[in-house]
Amino acid sequence: MPAPSPSRRLAPADPGARTPWGWAVAGLGLGLLAVAVLAAPARWLAARVEHASGGQVLLHDARGTLWNGSAQLVLTGGAGSGDQSALPGRLHWQLRPAWLGARVQLAADCCTSAAPLRLHAGFGWRTLRLQVADGASQWPAAVLAGLGTPWNTIQPEGQLQLGTRALSLAWAQGRLSLAGSVQLDALAMSSRLSTLRPMGSYRLQLTGGEAPTLQLSTLDGALLLSGSGQWVGQRLRFTGEASAAPGSEGALANLLNIIGRRSGARSVITLG
Repeated sequence: MPAPSPSRRLAPADPGARTPWGWAVAGLGLGLLAVAVLAAPARWLAARVEHASGGQVLLHDARGTLWNGSAQLVLTGGAGSGDQSALPGRLHWQLRPAWLGARVQLAADCCTSAAPLRLHAGFGWRTLRLQVADGASQWPAAVLAGLGTPWNTIQPEGQLQLGTRALSLAWAQGRLSLAGSVQLDALAMSSRLSTLRPMGSYRLQLTGGEAPTLQLSTLDGALLLSGSGQWVGQRLRFTGEASAAPGSEGALANLLNIIGRRSGARSVITLG
């Protein structure tokens, strides 16, 4: 009789190896995740914006997706406040992933007819950087009343022209740094606290650097505003004053009492 052949031993299965069914399930899961991300509804972004702003910026009636959508922009005084105001028309956005960040394009029916606002957000090790493309837009000043005190008392009216140049903001280890500049022109401004319409036009200039500075000046009008400020750490320290041109003191008295601390004919404005 032939000698019995030695028994064969089967190699143990590799616990890390996937069966064809395992790969199929994994692929299906990734596919469903990709579909869910691509089809993420616009209300997801609305919820994140509300949370990040402390309830002061709302995207009402959000439509579309996280990547292409629109909503009505509403400003409020925050939790518990009854003040709110809506931007006329709708705000439209496009969000696209980019290397270590994202690109955002914003356009408002009322305010950015010439060109949309373009932003690039970059994410690094413990660093968030936001770059804003050079551009200009125009916004109704009345929308500020929704932010609560003191805007709900002043009830500003007029046009806000916003321009940016080489603007870049970075947050690293809890500190904010700013480069470039922002110019805000408040044109033909008026208030319910004064019968004088308009009261004047003004310019607010923010300039970046190691210690970013803020300058306020009057372009024209009977209400005279001036001031300067600087960021010290994470706080803005600003000192300015408001006064009335000769012959306009009576028409501007109520407003001067509200916007600062009266010191004779002047109203002193301090922040920080």
